[in-house]
Amino acid sequence: MTDLAHIRNFCIIAHIDHGKSTLADRILDLTGAMAKRDQRAQVLDDMDLERERGITIKAHPVTMHYKAKNGEDYQFNLIDTPGHVDFSYEVSRSLSACEGAILVVDATQGVEAQTVAHTFLAADHNIKIVPVLNKIDMPAADVETVKKQIEDILAIPAADALQISAKTGQGVEAVLEAIVEQIPPPVSDPDAPMRALVFDSEYDTFRGGMVYVRIFDGSLKAGDRIHLMSTERDYEVKEVGCFNPRPVKVDLLSAGETGYLLANIKQASDIRIGETITSTERPATQALPGFKEFRPMVFAGLYPVDGNDYEHLKASIEKLALNDSSFIHQPESSAALGFGFRCGFLGLLHMEIIQERLRREYDLDIISTYPSVIYRIFQRDGTMIEVDNPIKLPDPTQIDHMEEPMITAFVLCQNEIIGDMLHIVMDRRGEITKTESLDSKRVMLTCTLPLNEILLDFHDRLKSVSRGYASMDYEPAGYRTADLVKMDILVHGEVVEAFSCVLHRDKAPIRGRQICAKLKDIVPAQMFNVALQAAIGGKIIARETIKGARKDVTAKCYGGDITRKRKLLEKQKEGKKKMKQIGSVSLPQEAFIAVLKTGE
Repeated sequence: MTDLAHIRNFCIIAHIDHGKSTLADRILDLTGAMAKRDQRAQVLDDMDLERERGITIKAHPVTMHYKAKNGEDYQFNLIDTPGHVDFSYEVSRSLSACEGAILVVDATQGVEAQTVAHTFLAADHNIKIVPVLNKIDMPAADVETVKKQIEDILAIPAADALQISAKTGQGVEAVLEAIVEQIPPPVSDPDAPMRALVFDSEYDTFRGGMVYVRIFDGSLKAGDRIHLMSTERDYEVKEVGCFNPRPVKVDLLSAGETGYLLANIKQASDIRIGETITSTERPATQALPGFKEFRPMVFAGLYPVDGNDYEHLKASIEKLALNDSSFIHQPESSAALGFGFRCGFLGLLHMEIIQERLRREYDLDIISTYPSVIYRIFQRDGTMIEVDNPIKLPDPTQIDHMEEPMITAFVLCQNEIIGDMLHIVMDRRGEITKTESLDSKRVMLTCTLPLNEILLDFHDRLKSVSRGYASMDYEPAGYRTADLVKMDILVHGEVVEAFSCVLHRDKAPIRGRQICAKLKDIVPAQMFNVALQAAIGGKIIARETIKGARKDVTAKCYGGDITRKRKLLEKQKEGKKKMKQIGSVSLPQEAFIAVLKTGE
């Protein structure tokens, strides 16, 4: 059992690609937490997706032991966190389990949008922030300018900021000493009843729910009876352990430590992130402050391509939700796609990662509907309803007005592309409310935009215009009244619900033409002409026609009078007319997938 004064709980926070995971690698090397044969780059990013994309998606805990220069032995509990805006809930949960944070800033890039967001998150949790300048070995490093940015933008004294290169290991030893000296040890009451905070969890097929905990008071060991304070359920602990970085069984988890517990938790839905665990024999009266509830911002339907996979999809989504508390789901069905789930995500990258994880980790072939946001519908009778699915919109005659969610976006970009940025923001019905110069090369633009306008390719446009240098962070900014309409797509006169979407009246004709043109390329030709139409209410705003395939009925008719040919063609025409009346067009699966990608 480690003495509290010798425990340090900290996490690493930074913008994407500023070197969090590489610094974590160096810290693991220096503390000897891993055998040489197990070492590899970004060792804590163990998900295939993380290694492919070069980003951290999940926060990863790891326990290490370090012998400081003062001769004392310390236990370090590190949590490596993601940098992307869609995964800020992972950062928030990690901060709740720590007393300090190492803020990594790239000396070549300077302070970026996520650096600002994560620093404010850490300040909200009242934890000690240790600034570290990374990549000082790069020729483009500008240490003095970046120090000034840290002081001006983040209001953190940067005179003593540590200068390191996580790649080469230069200066990393000083970071370990700074953790010992600057980050406070955990505070705990040894006589208080046991209290632990659940900051993550995952589902193990053989052993059930594995719960990641930070012990605040008391201690926990195998055989203890525990009580979950929000669900009021009791379990028996089968095993406790820590991560280094693989799960390792230990005899006891004491106050101030992070680790995992295995209990007889059968259902994935029984564990909630932010839950307080206490002892059944001697329960605590007060729960620990949990996490701020994260409300999903983007909604889409997920359906199995093969209808027989529905039960498999249901089980997989429940297991995935256990490992990701901000992902919500509820069953729904669609005439075109069968049975599936309406899912809520924090953003588009989050949505993409969830879909990719379902495909890879659970071997599912899935299709998603067009992403939408939560609209507020004010009806003529004075009631207000919230709708996240275009299919559930009430009759247009009952709607008084509609409101859409807004965001405040903070964009950091080069001075010379302000004009292009202005164009992109205005093109998305947004406005730039504030411009601040960060240094001689970069500015921070504060913009107000509708959330549904950044759903599809806003981030891609931002990166292409800025040649990859711009970065963006956003936060919700309430609702605003807008002229919104529901656009339906009709195939051969019938509405296809899966393609319905809510959008601004001015954008409807362009989007309608896009979808119809895409469908024209994909829907196979029938024996009769098929009309593809986009409509708002009863008004058609775009149309394409798939020409009917023709059998050459005059092939055997050679020579003789022209009326013989005409007679055959007239007979074919009559048949086509009859066929058109009873003909229904079946859309292939590729048509749904292609239309849902037309925003690209």
